[in-house]
Amino acid sequence: MRLIGNRLTRRTKRQSGFTLIEIAIVLVIIGLILGGILQGQELITSARVRSLADQTNNITAAWLAFEDRYRGLPGDYVNASGQIKAGLRNGDGNGVIDSDQERGQLWAHLGASGILAGNYDGAAVAGGFDCPPATCPQNAFNRGFMITRDNQAINNPVEGNELWSGNQIPALILAEMDRKVDDGQANGGRMQLGQGGPGWSAANASLCLDSAGTGYAVLADPGDCAVVFRNF
Repeated sequence: MRLIGNRLTRRTKRQSGFTLIEIAIVLVIIGLILGGILQGQELITSARVRSLADQTNNITAAWLAFEDRYRGLPGDYVNASGQIKAGLRNGDGNGVIDSDQERGQLWAHLGASGILAGNYDGAAVAGGFDCPPATCPQNAFNRGFMITRDNQAINNPVEGNELWSGNQIPALILAEMDRKVDDGQANGGRMQLGQGGPGWSAANASLCLDSAGTGYAVLADPGDCAVVFRNF
């Protein structure tokens, strides 16, 4: 209050704050921002799934095209230096990719034939998930693909031709891809989780399987998973 003449007057103080309409507008804006972020994450996931699927499809197609053209398997082909390119190392022609040398020169045979894009050095490489980029094509997460005769898939005790994806792939990406190209199960079908090996330990591999033992661990995603394509 203050005294004006002989009268006391009361100074009113305006209360400040947001109205209900202003709060509603802010909430709508926040919702739009969160929706855009989630949609953007879904688009990124979809793009990564498509990229990985395209890579595996291209490798599978190249493998089959080489076999059709040369009547032999890349890496195992006995006349690569004579029929494809001078200086390439030949395989032993036994019908399987079963040595360090054949696993490495497989990509050199595919690249030199022009069936698969890339120029690879053909260096010997042990079967694993850490093949260097000079020797093997890399997945979208910078780990090397591998083709070999093995039983790396978690639910396949019998050996067969296998394409290993390379590790460092989030379980979410693999789960989505499996739903698109196979049966959606981590332990069944043509596409399965691997068991671990050079460059990717069995302990890390086990973290990629959910508690039921059939699906991918998408909730507690370790971000370091790999799959095996059987008899491609």
